[in-house]
Amino acid sequence: MLTPKVIAAFSALTGHDPAGVWAAPGRINLIGEHTDYNDGFVLPFALPQAAYVAAAPRTDGRWRFRSVDLDETVELGQDELVPGSPGWHSYLAGVVWALRQAGHTVAGADVVLASDVPLGAGLSSSAAIECAVLAAFADLNGLGIEPLDRAKLARTAENAYVGAPTGLLDQAASTLCIADHALFLDCRDFASRQVPLAVTGAGLEILVVDTRTRHSHVDGEYAARRASCEEASRILGVPALRDVTDLDAALAHLPELIGRRVRHVVTENARVLESVAALDAGDYARLGELMTASHASMRDDYEITETSVDLAVATACDAGALGARMTGGGFGGCVLALVRAEQVDAVAASVTAAFAEASLGVPVTFLGRPSAGARRLS
Repeated sequence: MLTPKVIAAFSALTGHDPAGVWAAPGRINLIGEHTDYNDGFVLPFALPQAAYVAAAPRTDGRWRFRSVDLDETVELGQDELVPGSPGWHSYLAGVVWALRQAGHTVAGADVVLASDVPLGAGLSSSAAIECAVLAAFADLNGLGIEPLDRAKLARTAENAYVGAPTGLLDQAASTLCIADHALFLDCRDFASRQVPLAVTGAGLEILVVDTRTRHSHVDGEYAARRASCEEASRILGVPALRDVTDLDAALAHLPELIGRRVRHVVTENARVLESVAALDAGDYARLGELMTASHASMRDDYEITETSVDLAVATACDAGALGARMTGGGFGGCVLALVRAEQVDAVAASVTAAFAEASLGVPVTFLGRPSAGARRLS
């Protein structure tokens, strides 16, 4: 836990204690990739790794942001809150901007940030920062903002200020998740349900493999996939791909490439619904099958995987995992594998050995334990 670290850094920066410390977690999407911006279904859970923020108000109407991890400090006034501004601090400044755009009064503040969510690994490090900062500003300014509305504001910061065209999945998971559960979220009406994810009670673990192949949601590939989905919806005359009920008929009206993108989204939505049913029934074997099928769809139809994640998934399954898939926006990042507890070390070792043989470097492995969402710590 990074609470002592951000408190010490805050005191060193300002000469006084913070008014409080807030945290918001990274997330892993158990299943449901690239369905969120198609009005579909997702099933994420929060990680123990989180972004931590120590903050206190100031009276001059300015915001000073410090990153402990980067050892950098940036100070801005309200006239300097400009969408599209580059740099790490845009994720923090974007929250101030989004709150102000929504009509909230946001006083100046000193904010110190530290995070142990791996960057660029598909674990939503940016959403963790946004949601932690938003929780801090909501408390500091006495803003009665409901959790789902907080997630939407954090998404606005990422979409409109940072410029990353992500859906609501990341911010909703970082805000709404509870420990020992996955969050079933309908991305059309944002109805949600907490689904028990009692893997340890079933003698299982979720092994996370950080391939250390970094990606970025701001790059053109992510935006291109989203544009393909929007074009398909236009051709098919539906509000979103979530509304496609006859896949074969839809594919007959689409160009081959766009058709494959649509097939992934439609079948992935179905896999999310099946996964919820499997968890409700305690059928982890079926969950594992659905995870592996999801990865194949991302690899072949959506074309967002690459060598390291494909190798990690194949190796984990060959070593005895019940199922495995890439998680996150794609083009690198993390793989999660559903593994019997007694096989965790063996599966991790097999993946590490496979990476060494393929000259892919050393992956980082850890257990993904479903954890709590954004919260005040002190």
